Amino acid sequence: MDISVKRPVVLIVEDELLIRLDAIEMIEAAGFDTLEAADADAAIAILEARHDIHVMFTDIHMPGSMDGLKLSHYVRDRWPPIKIIATSAHARAKGFELPNGGRFLPKPYSAREVATHLHELIGSQPGAPAA
Repeated sequence: MDISVKRPVVLIVEDELLIRLDAIEMIEAAGFDTLEAADADAAIAILEARHDIHVMFTDIHMPGSMDGLKLSHYVRDRWPPIKIIATSAHARAKGFELPNGGRFLPKPYSAREVATHLHELIGSQPGAPAA
């Protein structure tokens, strides 16, 4: 009997490989499945191909055709149901404007902070042990 539960999917958009790998580990440990992209163009290609993404977890400062802030607004306009968490070691929450409902998480962030934001956005505790 297959009792597997489908876990919410988080798209991680981070140009720095080690930070991206760390975020993947934290997010999967919090009970989510992950997809990864190194820049906005790769993220958009994934979003166009997949229809099961619940949250985009993106760095703000990235090279390429658009930074994480522009990507966040693009995603909000094109895929409104997708929740957004934007991160940065350089930006302050008041220094830019996230799309409606978007959250800012300053770097460095802890696994607990990441899990808390994700669970609050999704409205559940997927794969997490009871407290």
